[in-house]
Amino acid sequence: MRIGKQDNAFTAIATSDADSITIRGHDLCGDLIGQIDFTDYFWLLVLGEKPTQPQRRMMDACLVAIAEHGLVPSVQAARMTLAAGPEAYQGAMAAGILGMGSVVAGSSEVGGRYLQEVLDKAETDGTDLETAVIASLKEHKATKRKVAGLGHPQHSGGDPRAHRLIAVAKEEGIAGRYCEVLDLLGKHASDIIGRPLPINVSGAIPATILDAGWPLQALKAVPILARTAGLAAHLFEEQARSIGFIMSNHADQAISYDGKGAKEAAE
Repeated sequence: MRIGKQDNAFTAIATSDADSITIRGHDLCGDLIGQIDFTDYFWLLVLGEKPTQPQRRMMDACLVAIAEHGLVPSVQAARMTLAAGPEAYQGAMAAGILGMGSVVAGSSEVGGRYLQEVLDKAETDGTDLETAVIASLKEHKATKRKVAGLGHPQHSGGDPRAHRLIAVAKEEGIAGRYCEVLDLLGKHASDIIGRPLPINVSGAIPATILDAGWPLQALKAVPILARTAGLAAHLFEEQARSIGFIMSNHADQAISYDGKGAKEAAE
């Protein structure tokens, strides 16, 4: 069954023949293996060209910032999956990646789309960025929406990862319109919303990496790639000294049943 257009049967990423493998116009064995680091290769694979030094440093910084943050839900899912199925390492890794949603880890994409929304609104309305930011925050308060890229349950005084990423962007001369929007959000959000809302890492990652030239459509790939490294560490440790069932047991003890009793259900 033919579904969708059938007239664009091309890929510009990779090809191979009996003697060579070509990636984005480069010979894999002669030009890339042993000649390029993985951050450059990641950028090359997605965008078709190698990053500049500032782009490389910014991507490195984002990957390092988000790779590991303790026993977050995605890590717990991965470790408990491996404990239950030690033969299915790839399943445990997948469980962790699938646990990266709009609240944890995958929230960088949500933050990036919000920054783009504010930029687009300013352009459409013909206003300056500060006016657009203030209007957006007031709308968030009126509709009781969460402000993407701001606030943190643990780092209530300010996310140190966010501060460092923004500092790197400024050091490299990358900070631009996205970082400007984020800075304005951080400046006005607490007063308008009425509670502390510092910039968090899910706001700083999209602001800095989008200013560096990374596409919004591929933004989610950054935290996924980074957290894969962190998951690898947790799964390696899980094999050596398992805590998957300990976490499962603690969850069972922490949650109380408040449903009907057997006799009540039968009546």
